[in-house]
Amino acid sequence: MSDRYAQLVNTPVGRVLAKNVGLPKPVPLARHAPGDPVVEGRVLLAGAPGGRLGRPLAAVLAQIGAEVSTPLREAASEAGLDAAPWSPGAAADQRYAALVFDATGIVASAQLDELHAFFHPTIRRLGRCGRLIVLGTQPDMCDGPGESVAQRALEGFVRAAGKELRDGATAQLVYVALGAEDQLASTLRFLLSPRSAYVSGQVVRVCPAAAGVPDGFDWERPLAGKVALVTGASRGIGAAIAATLARDGAHVVGLDVPALAEDLEAVTSGLGGSAIVADVTAPDAPERIAEQLREAHGGVDVVVHNAGITRDKTLGRMDDERWNAVIGVNLTAIERVTDALLAGAEPALREGGRVVCVSSISGIAGNAGQTNYATSKAGVIGVVGAYAPLLAERGATINAVAPGFIETQMTAKMPLTIREAGRRMNSLSQGGLPVDVAETIAWLASPASAGLNGNVVRVCGQSLIGA
Repeated sequence: MSDRYAQLVNTPVGRVLAKNVGLPKPVPLARHAPGDPVVEGRVLLAGAPGGRLGRPLAAVLAQIGAEVSTPLREAASEAGLDAAPWSPGAAADQRYAALVFDATGIVASAQLDELHAFFHPTIRRLGRCGRLIVLGTQPDMCDGPGESVAQRALEGFVRAAGKELRDGATAQLVYVALGAEDQLASTLRFLLSPRSAYVSGQVVRVCPAAAGVPDGFDWERPLAGKVALVTGASRGIGAAIAATLARDGAHVVGLDVPALAEDLEAVTSGLGGSAIVADVTAPDAPERIAEQLREAHGGVDVVVHNAGITRDKTLGRMDDERWNAVIGVNLTAIERVTDALLAGAEPALREGGRVVCVSSISGIAGNAGQTNYATSKAGVIGVVGAYAPLLAERGATINAVAPGFIETQMTAKMPLTIREAGRRMNSLSQGGLPVDVAETIAWLASPASAGLNGNVVRVCGQSLIGA
């Protein structure tokens, strides 16, 4: 469904009206198209003295061919980055596509003024749909309480900065564990690019991993030769996930219930994929799914637990059937299917596999009339936390996305006032698209994302609900 308000305020008359009345003014977000560069425009790279990420950041920026200005001349030179010099007094009319700051050198709260010193003169130079990215050290890995306190403070800075940004710009914090400096490429590429259009105010944790990015890795088709299972793939967000993973080279196996078999076949056949028709809550479904993946494809590399339902009622009016149906589909089925894919001497989930679950901001903030749904989606976050160490032992990962207001057939049926509130109550003042969820899942599903395990990433435009 089109956002008529956003269309109106982006007309000449609408822009004047919005400015005079003080109405929110969502701008059209730049989104990725195949063949697009990772970032268009100049990137400003800087850092606090003593930071440890200057060289790896410069190396990634050199790899993607970014146009860079930086005061970190030595790090840039060592990384082979041909960058222009920069100082706080640099050209005031220069606009930047991204501001990237290495805050790992901040080891005491008194040094947090390094953030102000860099961003105060630059944040208003961030261009349309720009990116603000701060990188730090995970507080629980810091050398002493003073450094831990200072690094934890970065979360408040980034979230507040994200709410001050305008014109479709976003802000993120990336905590990089000690020893994970070589795992930055996938995350930096995603956060700098239009693929992350509706992701803002997030904290991403990158951990060490045995697998690095192989030489000659195809960033345009990272899933070439991989098999990806997507549950609930017949329509909406599930269909967008299937299409995005297929674009990235995967053979997509879509799964949905018998009642949606025709829609599922249309989606998967159009992508050159295949289909499994099953009710994930059936007693024998997990084992059948695992066996079909083994027999037809020799296993699976990516599993996206997207299937989900709502049965809304306030708690005092909710019957057993509504409660049990939502918990069964949204949560228990994820546990059972994952267990089946990991079972046996030769698990269906291959070594280096990626599991991505779809949670919701309702599972983080709760939502009136959705105690069953919020319980199930909070449980999905619990699945990520519980299974992350188990999958790490197998060289695999598990992460989750938590969508906010996404423009789908379901949200189009909401009452007007509720729909408009959902669209405007975030830092980008608009709803997201199914492809925004799909792009985030594709990032987490990439073989290059081995350093991402146990994360929950909200795809909500930095929703004010539960923020």
